[in-house]
Amino acid sequence: MKYSFDYEKYERREAMNATDRELCDRATGACGEAHAPYSGFRVGTAARLKSGRILTGSNQESEVYPATMCAERTLLFHWQARYSDDPIEAMAIASVPGERECYPCGQCRQVLLDTERRQGTSIRVIMCSDATASVVASARDLLPFQFQL
Repeated sequence: MKYSFDYEKYERREAMNATDRELCDRATGACGEAHAPYSGFRVGTAARLKSGRILTGSNQESEVYPATMCAERTLLFHWQARYSDDPIEAMAIASVPGERECYPCGQCRQVLLDTERRQGTSIRVIMCSDATASVVASARDLLPFQFQL
């Protein structure tokens, strides 16, 4: 067996289309809203909905580590509670420090996949650094062996 998928790689964020670049910029800006006094690793995310609305989220750390929430899940759970009738088309993820692209953890990959299933459409995932980005067409590409009840 072999698993493979296609993705886009941008060596310069300026080479991306304007809407994806805006999401990366908004995700980078959302890093400023992170509460990360323990790790010092600030993550931000931005999602563009079908309506054009952009939502942002950031990681929120707790002294009780399991209560900590990643930026992606912060945004996705907020979307589910308030905007689930407006599908997410794309989500960008960025971090500070931002020398390397920011990839979602396993829990976030599963929640992204759950969200795709719930809304019935794929979510374009853009993983940004300060300079570069990698883009997949669907969260399915990030989680080849998916949990499903």
